[in-house]
Formats: sequence, structure tokens, C-alpha cells
Amino acid sequence: MASHTPVRRPVVGGNWKMNTDGRGAVALAAEIVDRCAQKCPQTDIAIFPPFCYLEQVGQVIQGSGIKLGAQDVYPGENGAFTGEISTSMLKDVGVSCVLVGHSERRHILNEPEELIHEKLIAVFEAGLQGVLCVGETADQRQYGQTETINRDQLVLGMAGIPQQQLEPLVIAYEPVWAIGTGKTATPDDAQAVHELLRSTLASAYDKEAAAKVPIQYGGSVNSENAAALFSQPDIDGGLVGGASLRSDSFSNIVDAAALSCRETSSESSFQTP
Repeated sequence: MASHTPVRRPVVGGNWKMNTDGRGAVALAAEIVDRCAQKCPQTDIAIFPPFCYLEQVGQVIQGSGIKLGAQDVYPGENGAFTGEISTSMLKDVGVSCVLVGHSERRHILNEPEELIHEKLIAVFEAGLQGVLCVGETADQRQYGQTETINRDQLVLGMAGIPQQQLEPLVIAYEPVWAIGTGKTATPDDAQAVHELLRSTLASAYDKEAAAKVPIQYGGSVNSENAAALFSQPDIDGGLVGGASLRSDSFSNIVDAAALSCRETSSESSFQTP
């Protein structure tokens, strides 16, 4: 087992997906600020509302320390890309971090690895935080492909990205079979994949650089399992789906992350533009 170097602090993201309306988004954001903002010194916190509510939510969380995130992006800067959103548009409304390659983008909307890679490059070039999501499906897990799939998705996503651009990187391990199903990888199983991802980064760059990259767990994280997951040496917080739509459950997850804090630096993983 790789030894844990305590140079990271936990990262908790709330992915609202295609949920909420305008009034509900503003109310939920306000509740999250009230419950969670005081934990920002110990934990990096971001929320990812639907595109149409980014500006409203951004106004609510402004100055709280909680970061505004986008659920997706298009790699083109401008042009005839109907329905797409560029990094400059996201920055214009205060976004500082972006999900790239989320499992639903990969497996429902069939995004290829090449596009995911282009998106991550665009995010980094814009000076934004990139949250690269990787994870295997139930069939891939059943056929013993967990290590291969996660390693390949990480390597393809990071191909050609220099080491100096690792600083704004967060990785989210999302076992697809555990998202929205109520199933969760055991802490030991999740740790094994997180350790694999960190060793893959170490092989591509070096151990010191890999030790600084936060790796979240993103498979049905909730109030009941968060503490056990976050206690693992290579699990640095969570990318939260359904449980982020209630401020009380999200706050409990943030509390669990704060208790697992491994910070030795005051620098935040989630950056502001």
C-alpha cells in the first residue's frame, strides 16, 4: 500500500444535476452558505447548479468561501455551437471550477474520450479548476476491468498536460454502478481505486505531484457513509449527487470531510477566476 502524504485537504462538491428551479436553487444555496461556510477553512466546498441558475446562485454564495461550479463546458471559445457554453461565459458569471467527463456525460450522452480531453485542456487554459471524473460501469466491474478502465480514463484525460497544470486538478472517482442506485463501494474498495489513480499520476508525473492532487469519491455519498469513506488515506472528500439537494445532508457530509482534514497548506483546491 502506498503511504499517505498529508498535503491535501478534502474537497466536497454538490452536483445538483438537472434539478431545482430558480427559487429553489437560490433557497438551497442560501441554506448551504448558512450551514457550511464556516467549514471552508478546513474543507474546499463547491456547488454545481444547472447552467441557467449559475448567476443567481453565484450572487447568493459570493464572499462565503463556497465556490461556484459548472456541470460541463464546451472546449470551443465561441462560434456556431448551438446550445453549448464556453469557459469565458462561465467565468463571466463567476464560475471557478468545472466538472469534466462526468459519468452521465460519458455513458448517457456518449461523450468520447477525445472530447473529454479537449474540455479539460480548455478548462486549464482558462485558469479554471478541472474536476476530471472517471469510473467503471457494473459490467466492466463484473468482468474485472475496474483497474484498466479507471487507469485508461485518467491517462487519456490527462494526455499531454504538463505537470505545472496539475495544481488546479481534482479527480473524482465515480463507480457508475453506485451512482443513484443506493449502492456504494466499500471504503476499502474505494480506497483501492483511489490508490490506483494516485499511483497512475505518480507514474505519469512524480510521487510528489501525485500526492498533492485531491481525489474525491463520487458514488452515492451520504450522511451515513461519508465518514468511513473519507477516513481512507487516499479519499479526499466527495462529489455528492442526490444528498447535495438537501442542505442538512450536504452539511453533514461537509462536516465528515472537515473531520478528515489533512491540510498542511492554506491553499484552496477550488480556485477563483
